[in-house]
Amino acid sequence: MSSVLSVASAVFWGLLVLSALVFVHEGGHYLAARAFHVRATEFFLGLPCRWKLSRKSRKVGTEFGVTPFLLGGYTRICGMEGTDDELLAPALGLVMERGRIRADELARELGVEVERAYSLLATLSDWASVQPYYDPALGEEPSQRDWPAAFETLARDANLLTEYDRGHDLTGAGSTAAGEPHPTGMSAEEFLRRERARTYQGVGFLKRVGMLAAGPAVNVVLAFVIVTCALMVRGVDLYSTTSALGGVEAGSYAEAAGLEAGDVVTAVGNVEVDTWQEMSDALSPYLEAGQDFELTYERDGQSHVTEVDLPDGEPVELLGVTSSVETYHPTLGEAAQATVGYVGQVGAYVARLIQPAHTMEVLDQSSSIVGISAMAAQAAETGAYELAVLVGAVSLSLGFMNLLPIPPFDGGKILIEVIQLVIRRPLSARAQSALSYLGLAFIVFVFVVVLRNDIVRFVLG
Repeated sequence: MSSVLSVASAVFWGLLVLSALVFVHEGGHYLAARAFHVRATEFFLGLPCRWKLSRKSRKVGTEFGVTPFLLGGYTRICGMEGTDDELLAPALGLVMERGRIRADELARELGVEVERAYSLLATLSDWASVQPYYDPALGEEPSQRDWPAAFETLARDANLLTEYDRGHDLTGAGSTAAGEPHPTGMSAEEFLRRERARTYQGVGFLKRVGMLAAGPAVNVVLAFVIVTCALMVRGVDLYSTTSALGGVEAGSYAEAAGLEAGDVVTAVGNVEVDTWQEMSDALSPYLEAGQDFELTYERDGQSHVTEVDLPDGEPVELLGVTSSVETYHPTLGEAAQATVGYVGQVGAYVARLIQPAHTMEVLDQSSSIVGISAMAAQAAETGAYELAVLVGAVSLSLGFMNLLPIPPFDGGKILIEVIQLVIRRPLSARAQSALSYLGLAFIVFVFVVVLRNDIVRFVLG
């Protein structure tokens, strides 16, 4: 029964910690997109799934929700998928003109194959410029895996703004409902440029990188705040420099001499001492020679003298006492400075993962979802401080891991953006796929190794 409870506790705390951190991570991407006026249609906690619990925001249009598969999350930012095609403008123009159009009709109008028409409509749908129309009469429903037969306009106001655009007013004069024609008053190419400007691909390099980096950045900032606050509240345990005894080991020579925790040593033999270092220096000759000596100490304000009996002529390593521990609560500046150092250490450690000479060394000390769950449960049982520090550590790891230049991590996407900036043209779909496959292979390798480590460490013992 206890093993079942332990597993349940690990699953609970693992899901709670990881889900919360992924939610924060995706929230960074979402908030950055909104700040740059880029459309974002979905924001979910959990991996994509047909079963979900969600609510659509009237203010921003985004569908917020949760799916059963909590170990993940995603934000659907418009314009991160789809293909560039010279027929996007006329295709969008036809939808806006008619309000609703079937893919086969669009194909005939443009003189292309139906497959290409669907590709055009899928790209425009990813931009939130049009939307799929699921016809109940044809048995179509949003949960189906393939595209429906027709696509339609979104509800737009007099300024052509959709529910996903900032400043929209769908109740004013000139607004049209979804599926209704809406004249744009401009050329198809001009309207397409206007729509593209509200997508990921339509904004500049710095904004695209900003959206990609926002997720990991929020994880790092969250960790910084958690660790700094934890240090200030909990404080740091420091060994006292005084000659006060913090503890006396059972069965030691110190216990045999009658010493107790809290005693303050004032003299060793004829040598007076005030600090722990002075006491250690005075004890060394007696311990090395195995020579008995007198020790003077204070207890409850009164001075006492005891004789410490050591094996004659036999060197002794330890007397059996430990120094007292004091809790120091750092100021905000001190705590922040300590956290900066910690953040730097974690960042440098994660960076070693992509250094072949250190990859296996890093992996041998890393944990998978299994290990994180087990450590989260243990930390929760120990106390709030331990749990907070663990959450901070995992958040830092999540943030820095996502910044590694490995697709499909955010850092890998940033790498692709940099390459495209240097070569001054989009990287081919084939090249991007090749990079993604290489990155995915590396991620699978990492996952297998750390999962094996966790099974040995936490399951097999």
